[in-house]
Amino acid sequence: MKFLDLCKVYIRSGSGGNGSISFRREKFIEFGGPDGGDGGGGGDVWAEAVDGLNTLIDFRYQQHFFADNGRPGAGRQRTGADGADIVLKVPVGTEILDEDEETVIADMTELGQRVLLAKGGNGGWGNLRFKTSTNQAPRRSNPGQEGVERTIWLRLKLIADVGLLGLPNAGKSTFLAATSNARPKVADYPFTTLHPNLGVVGVDDAEFVVADIPGLIEGAHEGRGLGDLFLGHVERCAALLHLVDGTSGTLLEDYQTIIDEIEAYGEGLADKPRITALNKIDALDDEERAFLKEELERKAGHKVMLMSGVSKEGLTEVLRALRQHVKTTRVREQATEEAEPWRP
Repeated sequence: MKFLDLCKVYIRSGSGGNGSISFRREKFIEFGGPDGGDGGGGGDVWAEAVDGLNTLIDFRYQQHFFADNGRPGAGRQRTGADGADIVLKVPVGTEILDEDEETVIADMTELGQRVLLAKGGNGGWGNLRFKTSTNQAPRRSNPGQEGVERTIWLRLKLIADVGLLGLPNAGKSTFLAATSNARPKVADYPFTTLHPNLGVVGVDDAEFVVADIPGLIEGAHEGRGLGDLFLGHVERCAALLHLVDGTSGTLLEDYQTIIDEIEAYGEGLADKPRITALNKIDALDDEERAFLKEELERKAGHKVMLMSGVSKEGLTEVLRALRQHVKTTRVREQATEEAEPWRP
């Protein structure tokens, strides 16, 4: 199954049915009067966050979603049937954007959340509705209201607790494979990861979700390499793990490249709790480890952890630090939500 996190969709709600013009005509009934029924309402277009989906690939093969029109009214005061609704089933974490790709219509962050995207048109009135004391035989009815047609964008932002950052071949996929049951592609060349991967990581009887995204390179915010297309998948993370390749000859430049890219991207990524880890220490001796750690700490301005995804050295300490950041951030977010005043 291919990964797709951005797609364009065309939707249209159903039009209402027309009202009926009809008169009661039965034997032995002298004054029948009007009995035209109303038209049925058009179907609505809904979006619903469902379980079991982590990609928008279904919308690659079907981009048009039209709800049914309402049926017209009929004689004997019969109302037309309402048009059937249509539901767009999307993964949890999907943002629904207007045609301008900027205006957020809805953010589907909870399982089972439903949002009305286009309301169906009302059914027209039959001539029975227009009967008055001075107009006993009206010969008019209303047409059904037209449905709503619009173009929307669906953008998926995976919901994870921790996001992995680093240059291509920094060891992000190896870290995910070593700490979870995820099996991302691992190879000794850059850009082996072409789409985000999720893995459930456990440490000390606690579990959290880690997202691995394709590596960034200098100029990613300008579209170089794979660009910053996948940075949206770490926007919802509670903490970031920045992996720096300890075997690189340009250690400090590599670190600064990633910092510059997340600052250029914005969306608060640079302000998220971040752990910097010197990776691939299995290829370094004790003296090299100490020297590179000191250099990187001086550059970063905070503590740097040592780890290796291959030998699994230092992984437990890194996971424990991430778990603490995740717990602290989620508690703070919950307290902020509860502190917000209620609004009608």
